[in-house]
Amino acid sequence: MTSDETTHERAPKGGSGAIQSVDRAVSVLEILARLGEAGVTEIADELEVHKSTAFRLLGVLENRGLVSQAQDRGKYFLGAGVLRLAGAAAVRLDISQEGVPVCRELADELGETVNIAVLDDNAAVNIMQARGSASVTAQNWLGRRTPLHATSSGKVLLAHLPMTLREGLLARALPRFTEHTVTSANMLRAELDAACAQGFAIAAEELELGLHAVAAPVRAHDGRVIGALSVSGPAYRLERDRLPELAARTVTAADELSRRMGYGF
Repeated sequence: MTSDETTHERAPKGGSGAIQSVDRAVSVLEILARLGEAGVTEIADELEVHKSTAFRLLGVLENRGLVSQAQDRGKYFLGAGVLRLAGAAAVRLDISQEGVPVCRELADELGETVNIAVLDDNAAVNIMQARGSASVTAQNWLGRRTPLHATSSGKVLLAHLPMTLREGLLARALPRFTEHTVTSANMLRAELDAACAQGFAIAAEELELGLHAVAAPVRAHDGRVIGALSVSGPAYRLERDRLPELAARTVTAADELSRRMGYGF
């Protein structure tokens, strides 16, 4: 191997400052995932760094719960924090996979667009979509981040947040998207309470004129709301007097998806 090839191969371990530290920290996690457990010397050798550098990296990862140390052997292994992060990713993946048949059946039945959204910081992001026969020319919502206060899915997710988090979001400015957008925290608070009580939320032309939607919560095995299942379509098809009927069907579908996620067993 030439010196150029060696330099190129080891480039990911180089760099400077924060990037180098992040790269090495990720490498530590990869080493522990591969070996199961390892001591400071083993990790330092793998990283080609001094033992003091490996020890500092392990200390940071241990403080964040990403690695743990076996007191009797002094070796390190992946910590519960990794499981927590993996679990969050798994929930997003599982709800999307399990939601496919539920959403397709509902979209076929109603002829409208069905989405699953999850909370992403201060927005709802759509991670799965199925289109019914009447919505073949509808816009694509997949991957789109939408405001919590102006969408049915967002209202469901916001309604079921712990009160401190909910109030923190309500304390922020609520942008107006149409003349129907609820921008008063008190009015929105009342809608959120109603959504919790009745099991669904409605957004009528609050994000876009001519767009109506209803959504219901999807729960994990422990009862936590981990997503929202929604039906949306043009206001001329999803007329206001039809929304309660659509809401009831949406709740049924969301309950079915919740059961698939382990809720109620």
